[in-house]
Amino acid sequence: MVDLGIQIPSTFDPFAEAKETDAPGAKEYVHIRIQQRNGKKSLTTVQGLKREFSYEKILKDLKKEFCCNGNVVHDKELGKIIQLQGDQRKNVSHFLIQAGLVKKDHIKIHGF
Repeated sequence: MVDLGIQIPSTFDPFAEAKETDAPGAKEYVHIRIQQRNGKKSLTTVQGLKREFSYEKILKDLKKEFCCNGNVVHDKELGKIIQLQGDQRKNVSHFLIQAGLVKKDHIKIHGF
């Protein structure tokens, strides 16, 4: 059989970088991503926060601050992930820095 060297396109995985590490938060980066839903709808995900933090309390403050809905998703490989409605990437990064949860150089913002 002849190898044509054709690559089959696959779906885009926004968590591909995080899967390369051994454990959630292994490189101490907090990844803030945006995922397109349908039409103009989008979803902001925050992944890589330290395990000692109370994700539910952080989510409650984020929801109150930005007037949006959200939830905490438990993933087997990636740990806990915070999801928020809308494009909240800049807002979340400023919130995490001002609250003193993460340093500015430990945040990576992905998307568009």
